[in-house]
This record gives sequence, C-alpha cells and structure tokens, in this order.
Amino acid sequence: MDIFIKIGLALAIGLIGGKLAKLVKLPSVSGYLIAGLFVGPTLFGNYAILSFDELKNLTFISELALAFIAFSIGSEFVVKDLAKYGKKVFIITIAEVLGAIILVFSLMYFIVGKPFAFSIVIAAMSAATAPAATLLVMRQYKAYGPVTKTLLSVVALDDVVGIIAFGIALSLAKMSVGGEAITFSKIILGPIIEIFGSLLLGFILGFILTFVAKKQREHNKDNLQIFSIIAILLGIGFSNLLNLSPLLTNIAIGMTLVNLMKKSIYVFNSVNDFVAPFYVLFFTFAGASLDLKVLLSVGIIGIAYIFARGFGKYLGAFLGGKLAKAEKEVTKFLGLGLLPQGGISIGLSVIVASQLPEYAAIINTIIMFSVLVYETTGPIFSKLAISLSGEINGLERIE
Repeated sequence: MDIFIKIGLALAIGLIGGKLAKLVKLPSVSGYLIAGLFVGPTLFGNYAILSFDELKNLTFISELALAFIAFSIGSEFVVKDLAKYGKKVFIITIAEVLGAIILVFSLMYFIVGKPFAFSIVIAAMSAATAPAATLLVMRQYKAYGPVTKTLLSVVALDDVVGIIAFGIALSLAKMSVGGEAITFSKIILGPIIEIFGSLLLGFILGFILTFVAKKQREHNKDNLQIFSIIAILLGIGFSNLLNLSPLLTNIAIGMTLVNLMKKSIYVFNSVNDFVAPFYVLFFTFAGASLDLKVLLSVGIIGIAYIFARGFGKYLGAFLGGKLAKAEKEVTKFLGLGLLPQGGISIGLSVIVASQLPEYAAIINTIIMFSVLVYETTGPIFSKLAISLSGEINGLERIE
C-alpha cells in the first residue's frame, strides 16, 4: 500500500478517535492515542496499517509537530507576566522536578534495592513532562486562568530543569560504575551549553522572524505562516546539526516573537491554522508506536514507578505552590496537569542506550510503560485540573 494512503488512513482513524473521545467527555488527545493502537502493529501485527519500521521513517512528522507545539508554548513567556509569575513558576518547577526525582530514586534504591546508577538515571528521567498533551487539552477546552497560565509555563521550564538533572544524573551514574573520568564540564557545563545554546539559537531566529513579520500586513496570513514555518524548520535543523534541543530552540523562537512584536497573535494564529493535522498525526503515531507487550515485562517495578512519579509530581507541585504562596487553585490542582510523559523521556532513553548500555533495556521498558500509561491518562488529569479550578472556557468569558 502506498505510504501516502497509509498516512491518510492514520489521519482519518485518529480524527475519528478524537471525535469519539469527545462524545464520552474525554480530551481529544486521549482519543488520538487510543486510535493509534488500531493503526500500529500492536493489535494487528503484519496486517497493521503502519509497521514499526514505517513509523520510524515517519518520525520527522512527530518532530515537526513537537516543534510547532514548542513554538506555541513560547508565546506564554511574556516578560511582564514573568515579572509577575516568574518566581512562582520557578519555585513550583524546581519543587515538582525534585519531588519526582526524590520519590523515584528512594523507591528504586532504598526499597527495591536497584543499583545507584540505575536508580539515579531513571529518577532523573521521571522529571520530564510532555508539553504536547497538556497544551492541546488547554486549547480544546479554551482554558484560561491562574492554573492554565502557570501550568503552561511550568511545563516549558520543566524541560529545561529536566535536561540539567538528567545530564548530572548520567554523569554520576557513569562515575559509579567505574567508567570514563568525570569532569566538572561533563557534569554541569554539558547540559548548560545545550540549554543556553538552544536559547541563543532560538533568540536569533526569533529576532529575524520578528523583523520580517513586522514588515508584513497584519492580516497577510499566508506570508506570516510561511515565514513562521521557515523559522521553525530552521530551528529544528540547526538544533540537530549542533546537538542542541529543538524543543528549547522553538520555545525560544516563540518567546522572542511574543515579547518583541506587539501584535504577535496574528503570527501565532497563522501557524495554529496550519498545524491541526500534524497534531492529530503526532498523537496517532505515538499511540501506534506503543507496544502493549511491555505490560507483560515491567512487573511490579514498573507499576511502582508509575505511582512514585505521579505522586512525586503532585506532592512537589503542592509544596512548591505553598512555598511560592501561589493561588489556592494552583497549589491544589496544578500537579494533576504535570503527569503526561512522552517524547523527551523516549529521547533520553536513546542517550542511556549509548552511555549506560548495561541498564538500557530495563530503563527503556519502564519508560515505555510509563509513556503508555501517562500519555493515555495524562490528558484526562489535565482536564481534571482545569475543570476543578473552574478554568474551562475561560477564554470565552474573557472575550
């Protein structure tokens, strides 16, 4: 079957899954992910629409969708809002990241008795939150309010802190198993260079995009759309070329644009009008890539990891909210929106495979199981967070 027919069928099945999810009051994202199981080989083997090899060849679509999502998240980092919420966001982010890391490490090392290297690495990987599912849930329900604004900022900053934590953890793990000599630069400078390099690249591309976009008429949607997509594609390409983070680069592009251009909403809207099919394919492919056989191999340790990570995220966000004196709704409900886990954790698994191969198999299995659970249930908890805080349809009330 021609690959374009397969992609078309995957898009149609994903769309149907999203519509069915809405009928039963679930977020569309959950429907896309579940529909993906009917596209990939997990359920139908050799008769599946897309094989695992074909899904690997289509990862560029997922990478592109994730870049669009990152660009959109960047629009939440408005300087005047950061001056108001920045300290609160930073405290909550550090607290929820540490909450997940400490609980998962304690479980693996002190209770289960796993080696230090294994425990510290998988604990650091638990910190990452998938921004895609959270953002799409916020959009679907037109959420607005303190929880929504804080959540989107925390999810974006979460990845920065998570990358630093993983870099440090991996270096400590390699030291503990007697590998290569560990230097200060490998423990600290490596992650910092990646983060600041990504932000600098994003700022440069964002500055150029802002300059070009200001020369266009506000309602010239086609030109704004084309120039924005060029910037996003260059962000992905140069990040890959320089071993930087495409996610952070595109967050920085969006952040630069929203702060330097007064009516940047026209630019972001032009991109949003283009990307809906990519979002559907991103989550449908994610569902298609999940292997349900993972459920049979993780055992009690995988289930324990799920609960330790989830409780650590929630407890950390709760304590961080208290410490930062955040709004009552933020303190009580923000943690529910931090559960999705996806692309970044899978990407970190690839690094573990090359840097710490002796633990790669079990870590990858647990992470894939976590992705399976949290990517299907995470959007439901995100909806619960904005529902309990009364922020569903908040944008409509403002308008």
